[in-house]
Amino acid sequence: MFSKFTSILQHAVEALAPSLPLQEDFVYHWKAITHYYIETSDDKAPVTDTNIPSHLEQMLDILTQEEGERESGETGPCMEYLLHHKILETLYTLGKADCPPGMKQQVLTFYTKLLAHIRQPLLPHINVHRPVQKLIRLCGEVLAAPTENEEIQFLCTVCSKLKQDPYLVNFFLENKSKRLETTSPKRAEGVKENVLTPDTGQAPGEEQTDRPAEPQAAAAASTSSPTTINNNSNNYNLVTCLLNLTKSPDGRIVVKACEGLMLLVSLPEPAAAKCLTENTELCELLTDRLVSFYKALPPSMDPLDIETVESVNWGLDVYNLKEDAGIFTGKRALISFLSWLDYCDQLIKEAHKSAAAVMAKAVRERFFVSVMEPQLMQTSEVGILTSTALLNRIIRQVTSEALLQEMVYFLLGEDREPETPATVAQNPLRHRLIEHCDHLSDEISIMTLRLFEQLIQKPNQHILHSLVLRSLEERNYLENKPQEEREPLENGQPHDAVDLEEDPLFGDDLSPDSRLHRSDWLDSSPPRSPDHSKSDGKTEVHKIVNSFLCLVPDEAKSSYHVEGTGYDTYLRDAHRQFRDYCGVCQQWDWRGNPKPLEKCNLDIPFFEGHFLKVLFDRMGRILDQPYEVNLQVTAVLSKLSVLPHPHLHEYLLDPYINLAPGCRSLFSVIVRVVGDLMLRIHRIPDFTPRLRLVRKRLLGLEPEGINIDHMTLLEGVIVLEEFCKELAAIAFVKYHAAAASSP
Repeated sequence: MFSKFTSILQHAVEALAPSLPLQEDFVYHWKAITHYYIETSDDKAPVTDTNIPSHLEQMLDILTQEEGERESGETGPCMEYLLHHKILETLYTLGKADCPPGMKQQVLTFYTKLLAHIRQPLLPHINVHRPVQKLIRLCGEVLAAPTENEEIQFLCTVCSKLKQDPYLVNFFLENKSKRLETTSPKRAEGVKENVLTPDTGQAPGEEQTDRPAEPQAAAAASTSSPTTINNNSNNYNLVTCLLNLTKSPDGRIVVKACEGLMLLVSLPEPAAAKCLTENTELCELLTDRLVSFYKALPPSMDPLDIETVESVNWGLDVYNLKEDAGIFTGKRALISFLSWLDYCDQLIKEAHKSAAAVMAKAVRERFFVSVMEPQLMQTSEVGILTSTALLNRIIRQVTSEALLQEMVYFLLGEDREPETPATVAQNPLRHRLIEHCDHLSDEISIMTLRLFEQLIQKPNQHILHSLVLRSLEERNYLENKPQEEREPLENGQPHDAVDLEEDPLFGDDLSPDSRLHRSDWLDSSPPRSPDHSKSDGKTEVHKIVNSFLCLVPDEAKSSYHVEGTGYDTYLRDAHRQFRDYCGVCQQWDWRGNPKPLEKCNLDIPFFEGHFLKVLFDRMGRILDQPYEVNLQVTAVLSKLSVLPHPHLHEYLLDPYINLAPGCRSLFSVIVRVVGDLMLRIHRIPDFTPRLRLVRKRLLGLEPEGINIDHMTLLEGVIVLEEFCKELAAIAFVKYHAAAASSP
């Protein structure tokens, strides 16, 4: 009570007294603090019962006022006094001893406000960065400490200063072999001894043993240049303290600590990036927490819940436990997992390139390989379905280049050589995932196909190379015979090809309404193959398009009975997808003509690759598979067809290539399906009316009624017709884009 009265009286006297020059005022407040330690005998009274907080606040105000009155970058006498008399060193010692109780909190606040409010660079001064470095080591020592909020504010302020001047981080990479502190923490008597000579501002004894005393003039404005140390004996205490605070029970502290780490990993200093990954537990924190959140998920979850749960950015997952549990079991655990995954992804995305590579590799080894792979390789159908749905969601969410690369290597392996039937099982996980596209369980098949559909849309060249392109590199799907040795042609085609020339639609030009304006076409596009130049019977675009449109016989077509289901409805989607893919693939050097045949090794037996084999096999069974499976198979094939790679374009979208014996293309697979359909149509009474009714039901234009016989077949025919229209639209878009970009 008496101390409060004294404080009020002192403020009244100060208000009535004439204003002193700033430096005298500053020195007055500092001496008032040091005199407290000389005169007081009660070191157990909390600091809030003293005038120390008020004096510290006045000192900050004076420093801020002084800077505002001077030229930018000019150091005033008050700041000179603070630096020369090593006031920060003395405050650090007082805060370390926490004498009087609560002093550590006051010191942290003083440091934080000093660094935040003073515009001139302070950290280069040895009498600033050294005590700052020491104060950092006092943070994060105890979880849920009363000073936790001040600690995180101080640490984040230091991080933001380093973000502004990244080279300064080298001050905070401490050499483990050098003992920066040689004395143990002192209690109140020791503190009093240290402040008995406040005029000199000498730091405690530990500082004197660290380095020789400097001349006063030099010490007043002494600054240092950070030295980059490239060895493995550095401590990065700033990171270590932030890592400790990420374990706080206070969620707000955790988020602030994560923000501080985000700032530090993005610093461009190589030494800091190396120290970050080699001498801290950052990688362990990321992966251990990711594993912990994943293992907290229920063993079985509805794939639809996993797919549709709202996206959550890290640090923003405000939730209501009761409300989440009412929606579906495990929602809270799922959001927590996805939120931390988002943080890992963003951290790796922002990190220095070398640090990002190390962190991404750690996630691959400690999470994907150790935890996810056994889940994906299990035999339980429920477990396979849940883990595949989670993996699909992970693929969708990952955006950082380094983490995506490691995830792709985990899923598909790093092999780049063409596949052979003997090598498809070399990578067990890749083999298993592709086999799951043709699983006995339709649910597993659909979910795995969705996974691959998601995967081939990611901006990573190795995905497409591993799954499809390495099998098409040598173009050995083409017949390697001189013209005179080839089978005789009928109407310009092999004798067993479907004769499309006689279809009245084949020779007609597309309607003007079906075309997009020339200015809409992209500059980046698959060029025309020199092997199909016009002088050698180049196939015009309308023939390519109509070859797909006319594959399905008229009696098996039902779209013209329903308004708004024509071929032109696919054009705009095809154009948008092609434009998006061209943007992604622009950096992959896919432009140019297909590899010249004379440079291709056509004698190597062609193998379409495991992935295309499974897709073609499923496409061949389109008339006998569930509607949902067919939709997913055709969705993956259409995504591959849109890709602007010349070999993939030729193999999937050119109906007129001369296939080598025993080889198949997408067009030849569809031709065989149509041949099977022609045989079946005549065995089903009222085929066309039934087909129209099924289409209307699928579109919601007819209510569900009595069961219709041959429903699977009829739905398959509808998917087949729509898929052919989609391929025609893709071919149209790609050929016209090539025409628009050619000279």
